[in-house]
Amino acid sequence: MTTRERFEEHVAALLQRHPVGMTTDLSDCIVAYRSGHGVVYTFLCEDGSGQVDEEFDLDDKAWEEWRPSFERWLDQPKFSMRTEVLQWLVDAIDECGRRLEHAAYAGGRRPLA
Repeated sequence: MTTRERFEEHVAALLQRHPVGMTTDLSDCIVAYRSGHGVVYTFLCEDGSGQVDEEFDLDDKAWEEWRPSFERWLDQPKFSMRTEVLQWLVDAIDECGRRLEHAAYAGGRRPLA
């Protein structure tokens, strides 16, 4: 039996070893991915499309509810590439670059090329 904190550390460490946009398939309806701010836990759409639906916090209540599934995942971790997650992350990087360019230009510097 593992603690929530150890589980989250393990998920983060495994995702760190995979390319950006990779998700870990924690159950049939929950995946997690690495963003620029840490691990994001999400439910998948109920329509079976495999599309990411909504984020949730892995708090004590969620941990207790999903713990059996998460512990099974620990025995056989599964990963998949989700293009929508990759696109979100690429879009976020692009937006960050635009903001940096705007800030540099506003500060009297030449725009980044």
